Amino acid sequence: MSDRYAHIVRAVTEHPWAIVPSVLDTIMGVLQLRLEGHELSADDIQARVGDPKRPEPARVGNVAVLPLHGVMAQRMNLFTEISGGVSTEVFGQQLRAALADPEVAAVVIDIDSPGGSVFGVEELAQMVYAARGDKPIVAVADSLAGSAAYWVAAQADQLVVTPSGQVGSIGVFIVHADRSKAAEVAGVKHTLIKAGKNKAAGHECVPLTEEAQAVIQEAIDEYYDLFVRAVARGRGVSAATVRAGYGEGAALPARSALAAGMVDRIEILSDVVTRLSSPQGRRAARTQAAATDLVGRATPQEPLPATGQEPSLASLDAARLRIELDSLVTPVKE
Repeated sequence: MSDRYAHIVRAVTEHPWAIVPSVLDTIMGVLQLRLEGHELSADDIQARVGDPKRPEPARVGNVAVLPLHGVMAQRMNLFTEISGGVSTEVFGQQLRAALADPEVAAVVIDIDSPGGSVFGVEELAQMVYAARGDKPIVAVADSLAGSAAYWVAAQADQLVVTPSGQVGSIGVFIVHADRSKAAEVAGVKHTLIKAGKNKAAGHECVPLTEEAQAVIQEAIDEYYDLFVRAVARGRGVSAATVRAGYGEGAALPARSALAAGMVDRIEILSDVVTRLSSPQGRRAARTQAAATDLVGRATPQEPLPATGQEPSLASLDAARLRIELDSLVTPVKE
């Protein structure tokens, strides 16, 4: 079991995250306990990271309610198993089904997520944004739309936060682990043999050089820029407004978020569903989106990459990390 969890911890480090940092710290703590051989029951894990139960999509009258709960990952992996999280690919399928259902007049994205992996987020965000004008889509932060979850929520026709909720945490980060000293203490010397100037830059078995850190920072900056420009597109504001006025990496409570323009209104989830059940409520949501789009068209925007294109990860060795994370599809059996 220790070897398996060591492999998982290595997959987590040097992976780009758009997540509330404290949540990733908690998950890393659980992984470290398992790595050290501690037995953790489902109740133990739930006490640390939350309820692992995944709510299913539902329909309330003619309104589809799609849950976006827990840690986000492109595909099902250990994080979705531990936290009851969500695959962006699976959520995208649910959204397409709701949009194609003639019995559904509006869609509510019920969000309670700290964010997650950056992989697959912009693709889902573009899907939500492209659906504007089809059926009203309202994202509700009940109670947290953090980081990658806000990235997606900002693309909806209307963005709502509950009175005690929070939104934001706009930023991307990486956790680099330098294990060279630990290996030295254990009497192990690693020699990195490679081809390609930036291949394996920042590898955990050797000390982090300034050059390697610069390469990693460049990749993180590229993801952050993608995040910022996507939020600017969805909210109809400039990228400069997002960078300087949307919390600067912090999650903001409801009233502060409303004052900053990060959300459109403060409202509880059930009231949103009731409002969208009526033609008048759906028209109001569409009007909100149309106004945002008009403002957005008047605001200079840098072009975003087309769907399916991702920034280069260079030193992060994205293909390897995806394989490591995707290999965790099945729950670990004791």
